[in-house]
Amino acid sequence: MLTPTAAARGDRPRPRGRRWATRFAGAAVASALLLSGCSSSDSDTEGGVTTLRYQGWANQVTLPELAEHLGFFDERTIKLDWVGNTISGPQDIQSAATGQTDFGGAFGGAVAKLVGSGAQIKAVINYYGGDDIDFGAYYVPADSPIRTARDLIGKKIAVNTLGGQNEADVFNYLRQQGLSVDDIKKVELVTLPPVNQEDALRRGQVDVAGLSGQFKQRADAAGGLRILWDQHSQYGPFNGGPYVFRTDFIAENPEAVRAFVDGVGKAIQWARLTPREEVVRVQTEIIDARKRPNETSETLKYWLSPGVPSYYGYIVDEDFERWSDWLISTGAVKELPAPSQLYTNEFNDNAGTAVQPADAVAPARER
Repeated sequence: MLTPTAAARGDRPRPRGRRWATRFAGAAVASALLLSGCSSSDSDTEGGVTTLRYQGWANQVTLPELAEHLGFFDERTIKLDWVGNTISGPQDIQSAATGQTDFGGAFGGAVAKLVGSGAQIKAVINYYGGDDIDFGAYYVPADSPIRTARDLIGKKIAVNTLGGQNEADVFNYLRQQGLSVDDIKKVELVTLPPVNQEDALRRGQVDVAGLSGQFKQRADAAGGLRILWDQHSQYGPFNGGPYVFRTDFIAENPEAVRAFVDGVGKAIQWARLTPREEVVRVQTEIIDARKRPNETSETLKYWLSPGVPSYYGYIVDEDFERWSDWLISTGAVKELPAPSQLYTNEFNDNAGTAVQPADAVAPARER
C-alpha cells in the first residue's frame, strides 16, 4: 500500500527547485519498466467483484469517486479501494505501471513518455482537460514586472511535478514566444502541491504559479494576481490526460475495465449537464463523509466544470500529438509511440465518437 503524500497529511512541504534539464529519475523509470514487464494483477476479485486500488487528490473528488458515489459503477463488477493521495500524474501512472495501484491518471505527454520507455500501460478514457469555462492559467502578482516570455528567464515557476502538463505548457509557451531551448533551460521549475502554489506565489517564494480548477477560481476570487497566459489561448478546448491500466490487467479483467470506463464516462456527462450547485453539493457531501486526514471541502465552492471537452471522455490521436514537440525536443522520446500503443476506445461503449450531440453539451456557466 502506498503512503499518503504530504498533501494528504496536510503538511506544507519545502519548495523543491530543479533546473529544466532534470527529468524523471532514471531509477524510477527503470523500476517501472522492470515491474510493468513482469507484474500480474494484484487486484482482489471476490464473488465476481474486482477491487480497483487507486490514489486520490487531497481536497478534490475524482471522477471515479464521483461515479461510485452516484452508483454509476456496476457494483457486481467493480469497487474502489483508496490507498493514499498523490500530487503528480506521472507518479500516479508509474504506480499503476508497477502494480502498486490498478489505474492511474496523467496528462497525455506523460503517458506517451512512459509507453515510449517500454511500460505496458494503455489509456482507456480522458478524465481532465480544459473547456470554454474551466481551464488552467499561469499567474503572477498584479504588480509583477513580468510581462513577456523573455521576462521568465532566471525566474521560478511553481508546478505540481516535473514531467507533467505544467512543464509541457511552460515549454510550449516559451517556444511559441520565440525562446531558444537554451533560454528555456534558464527558467527554474519548482515543485509544489497545487493546494500550496497560490500561497507560495503571494509570499514571493515563486514568480509564477500554474493554477487550475478550484484553485484557479479561488485565486481569481481573492484578487491581486494577473494572468500571464492560459491554456485556452494555447490550445483551445482540449483533452489533457487519460486514465490508464496495465495491459495485462486489461487482458485479465476486461469487464472490470469496461465497467470503470462506463462509470467514469457517465460521471463526466453528469457533472457537465447537472446544475453547478448540485454538483458542488454532491462533491462536498463525498469529502465530508469520507473524513480523510486534514482534508477540507472549502475550495469546492469554486468548482465550475469537469473540464473534459470530448464526449464521454473519448480519446483521439491529437490528445497525444499535442505534446510531441515537447517530448521530442527535450529528448523524452525519439518519436511518439503509435496510437494503438497509447490508447483504446474499445471499452467506451457510450461514446463511439469524440463529437458531442447538441443535447449533451452543458449550458453556459458563469466563470
